[in-house]
Amino acid sequence: MKCILPFLIVFFFLFTFSCKTGPKEKNTFEPTFSTYQTDSTRKSAPTEKNEIFYGILTPIEICTIFNRLGVPYYKDALNPTENKDQYLSSSEASINTGIYGVDFGYLKMFGIGQEMLEYMATIRELSNRLSIPESILSEPAKRIDIGMSDPDTILSLMNTAYTKMENHLRESGRESSAGLMVMGGWVEAMYIATQLVYDPAKPDPGVVEKIAEQKYTLTALLSFMKNYYDDPVVVYYTKKLKFLKNYFDTFDIYFKKGDLEIDKSKKVFRSSGSEMTVTVETLNKIRDYVSKLRTEMVNP
Repeated sequence: MKCILPFLIVFFFLFTFSCKTGPKEKNTFEPTFSTYQTDSTRKSAPTEKNEIFYGILTPIEICTIFNRLGVPYYKDALNPTENKDQYLSSSEASINTGIYGVDFGYLKMFGIGQEMLEYMATIRELSNRLSIPESILSEPAKRIDIGMSDPDTILSLMNTAYTKMENHLRESGRESSAGLMVMGGWVEAMYIATQLVYDPAKPDPGVVEKIAEQKYTLTALLSFMKNYYDDPVVVYYTKKLKFLKNYFDTFDIYFKKGDLEIDKSKKVFRSSGSEMTVTVETLNKIRDYVSKLRTEMVNP
């Protein structure tokens, strides 16, 4: 049976997806942000479809979105590798293995260097605490050690490693640990996006769109984690994520009629843009709550 973490998510969007495909009445709402191109822009260039992931991604896959957002380099925003010594419990190691995975992918965008080696070593150490076979991470570590200069290949190897790690945890009866690892990666990605890319003083519609779209992934994550309520740590963080979901539930994302495509194989929606009723106040609340949640995870 395949690992369900990255891709095999029940089609929850059939019940929770808030897009409106019918004609909109005038004055029904006033979108706060819109990423649809203007008529003048469409004339000069063909409209490209944007992808919205609605499934759960591995920590490494999340980082492909950072490239599109133009995340700046700021290492101090990452979880320091020296923090690894305080993650002694299985749940702490699982959560921060996900967090360090996103940090590793973040560093990849700026080229292979000593920082990537340090984060690779940290991920290996935490995976050892989770009794994950050393062989899963030995190949990507070896490729980096011999001086490989292709960061994309390294990222692909690490993504495969994370999928195998999740598979191993699930097959050994530790599904909740796999869920906590994915959750940690998602929270870290949200933290980086809201702290380094989102500007409350001058919000960029494209950045706002990516943050707002996480309401779908959050719903998928909660749907997955509810299967492991026998783990008190899962229950604890599920309550935290449900509180965060309340902020996402205050706004809607709208698509024009006939503009939305659904790719079930890749778990993505495609559209040429969207309109969002999210407010800056709500975005700031999401940013602040994610920051508090992430601080709790990296400093148990």
